[in-house]
Amino acid sequence: MSIIYHKETKVFHLHNDAVSYIMMVLPNGQMGHLYYGKKIHDREDFGDLLETAPRPMSSCTFEGNKAFSLEHIKQELPVYGTGDYRSPAVEVIQENGSRISDFQYHSHHVEAGKPELSGLPATYVEDSGEAETLVLNLYDSVTGIWAEVFYTIFSQRPVLTRSVRYINNGNRPVQLGRAMSLCLDLPDCAYDWVQFSGAWARERHVKTRRLTMGVQSVGSMRGNSSHEHNPFLILKRPDTGEQQGEALGFSFVYSGNFLMQAEVDAHDNTRVLVGIHPDTFAWHLEPEESFQTPEAVMVYTDSGLNHMSQTFHQLFQKRLARGYWRDRVRPILINNWEATYFDFTEDKLIHIAKKAKECGVELFVLDDGWFGARSNDFAGLGDWVVNTDRLANGITGLAERMEQTGMKFGLWFEPEMVNKDSDLYRSHPDWILQVPGRANTHGRNQYVLDFSRKEVVDCIFEMMAKILREAKVSYIKWDMNRSITECFSPAYGPKRQGEIFHRYILGVYDLYDRLTREFPRVLFESCASGGGRFDPGILYYAPQGWASDNSDAVERMKIQYGTSMCYPVSSMGSHVSVIPNHQMFRNTPLHTRANVAYFGTFGYELDLNKLTEEEIEEVKEQIAFMKEYRDLLQFGTFYRLKSPFEGNEMAWMAVSEDRKTAVVGWYRILNVVNDRFTRVKLQGLDENFCYENSRDGSRVYGDELMNLGLNTSDATAGQTPDDQVPCTDFESRIYILKAVERVEA
Repeated sequence: MSIIYHKETKVFHLHNDAVSYIMMVLPNGQMGHLYYGKKIHDREDFGDLLETAPRPMSSCTFEGNKAFSLEHIKQELPVYGTGDYRSPAVEVIQENGSRISDFQYHSHHVEAGKPELSGLPATYVEDSGEAETLVLNLYDSVTGIWAEVFYTIFSQRPVLTRSVRYINNGNRPVQLGRAMSLCLDLPDCAYDWVQFSGAWARERHVKTRRLTMGVQSVGSMRGNSSHEHNPFLILKRPDTGEQQGEALGFSFVYSGNFLMQAEVDAHDNTRVLVGIHPDTFAWHLEPEESFQTPEAVMVYTDSGLNHMSQTFHQLFQKRLARGYWRDRVRPILINNWEATYFDFTEDKLIHIAKKAKECGVELFVLDDGWFGARSNDFAGLGDWVVNTDRLANGITGLAERMEQTGMKFGLWFEPEMVNKDSDLYRSHPDWILQVPGRANTHGRNQYVLDFSRKEVVDCIFEMMAKILREAKVSYIKWDMNRSITECFSPAYGPKRQGEIFHRYILGVYDLYDRLTREFPRVLFESCASGGGRFDPGILYYAPQGWASDNSDAVERMKIQYGTSMCYPVSSMGSHVSVIPNHQMFRNTPLHTRANVAYFGTFGYELDLNKLTEEEIEEVKEQIAFMKEYRDLLQFGTFYRLKSPFEGNEMAWMAVSEDRKTAVVGWYRILNVVNDRFTRVKLQGLDENFCYENSRDGSRVYGDELMNLGLNTSDATAGQTPDDQVPCTDFESRIYILKAVERVEA
């Protein structure tokens, strides 16, 4: 059993071979937290872990008892206002204005497997033996609100998930002002806080600082998870590195407004909260109505950040992403956007496609500009009908011609947006999010459709589905190029306006769900002006995402390195683009652009006809290499070896399941002269295998490669001889290591 309940002591112990999570029913009937970390032996009574002591100026629960104060007790579903002055996990606003609640233990049950969350993405199991789920039934007797708290522990993974369902069984309406998915109270604050932040074109940079007294948080109130902050957080011990040490990873399976917060109190206890951002949230619950929070995922490790990341990678690859493309290598594609922008014809696209096919590309993607009156970004969004002035044979004819070249065909949509210069807006000007009597804010000359309304989602679904039913479309790039402003829907009354942000995301999920169910073999790639909605919620529907609009290889090192802390390589859209790069205006070698993009889905963002014959031969070699190794690169075990945030060099690698093959990527940003000899310590190899190095034919045992390192020295270690090609800025190399023999230890 993974979940044990000790009836006499009212203690719950969730455990597997890696972790333990322990909690108990407190003397006041609420749920108290006792322990989360490395697996420990079970025993009947863990009451000694309940830390209570009289503290000055505390507000205490029981008359005559100065030791029991909720201010100092670790809890599972804390509320504000009855002795606990920290941030709460839930806030129920009642008709009389009170915000006080008291959710006490009533009952529980254990389910084999893992229940689905209605209308929401979540991790899943394919066999009931993969996990067990504890459902705690907590009840507030004054309001009649039930809180069903779901805890799932996976049997073979150091993973716990948590969510809460609130049900109004009272006879009066209430409002949820806060409904966090996860609360974890930790007994100390000796952690580094690691967040993944940035902005458009520099998403998910690794930002680290010491956890200290007070509140630290990241979040989004933009309507999308955002370029600025990712819904992922690490708390690690200061001495924890990639290969060793203790860390806690928190991920939120949601695509809208979120909050991830750590609050350290005056006694160095830490409260972690994960959930929908409360500052933009208010959910009205009439009697018999319910509300389900999105899922939060927790991973514990005492084996370093790589192990934590690999746990997330395997979970998200196999038990979050779904469908036909979950386990399949991604097709190598070419996208026309940076090759043509809006300036294209059918013949021009076919010309680009034929050269791409000659090089080995498998999929052609037509980006923005094929629909409505779309010749720039001022018009056409919302009119998902082909512009036959530009494409005389329509999408059906173009897709057929692409298939005749031997390639599959993909298409760009931005279904959540509309231009005012569009037939859709002219017919339905009330279908955008807008506040009556106030001006609308635009972004990229576009406005946000009100996806909280079913009729809007239905309309967009029918337009998209018509194209997919009629044309041979194998891939959809789903873009979203602005955040939400003026979040108000005239379809709902005043009491419901705090729900619109969340209802919008539910509408997005509904559209994704309907399209992926009707067209299960279409590969969906999420995109939000690049990385503005690169989150686990979308990964449930689209197994890969465009990691950033910035395709510069040097910047992508940081973006993909930070992304890999939580998300698998198979989820990262990564392309070789034209130089000078259209975002950085930087010139990087063609081989380095590919060497970075290999560690992702891989494709091209340029017109190959404009390359030299020598460059075309190099492209052919790149594509042949990717086809040979993409299964390993996208689904092998990924290790980070050297961080681009800490020096001039970066390295990472992917290892096959049998550990007989490894692909190592090594990168140096700026050139050096008369430098040191360099080695990179590898990971994940078999110490008893002898590996042959593809670059020089040398043969070295795995223990040496992991303990002494792979020799990456080059001509910069001294003065470049006349007979060697000089090194340059933005240098990189790929090393293939293959096991050729094995010796016994």
